[in-house]
Amino acid sequence: MDEQFILRVSPSVAEQIERLMNESAAGSSSNPDDASLDLSFSEDGRSGTFMIGNQRFPASLLDLPTVVESYKTYDDSFLVKTADIGQMVMVREEDDPAPEGAEYEHGLTPPMRDARRRRFRREPDLNAELVHRVEKDLISIMQGVPVNQNASVAGGGEGGDRKKAAPAPAPKPDVQEPAANGEEAEADRSDSDESDS
Repeated sequence: MDEQFILRVSPSVAEQIERLMNESAAGSSSNPDDASLDLSFSEDGRSGTFMIGNQRFPASLLDLPTVVESYKTYDDSFLVKTADIGQMVMVREEDDPAPEGAEYEHGLTPPMRDARRRRFRREPDLNAELVHRVEKDLISIMQGVPVNQNASVAGGGEGGDRKKAAPAPAPKPDVQEPAANGEEAEADRSDSDESDS
């Protein structure tokens, strides 16, 4: 299967790549060194160098906030899915600052600007003590040791002398009993009709 990636370059670099592609298609390049493209990464696998001929540009490998599907067509009628793309190589000018972190915060199109913050749920804030206690209970369960279920989850202690409080009975709703004869029910209806007008 072919490897596919998205190459994002500045407008000046895009012009040079387009000129190089047109020259190689026409076969008019006199020097093969001027017609070469190269991309190499350092040991960290995230930063590298993009070369066009003898010019060097800094490059970074970034994770996209969402997966992008790529398609190709052979007859301009039917599309065939070719890959799911999750990373992008960003080539920048020498004076442009390097992106912070390994994830690109924006998508590829304007509606996906700041996509991670706007479109995805935040991670919940967890109480570290509660997480530690649950992990400890899970390890105990996996080892076959019974877990004290009477301990208070919200409380601060580990003691087993605490008992769960019995739930309070639910209050009964204030509902009127249906009238035994039709006169009382009719009087109630007439009172409600007067209040509506």
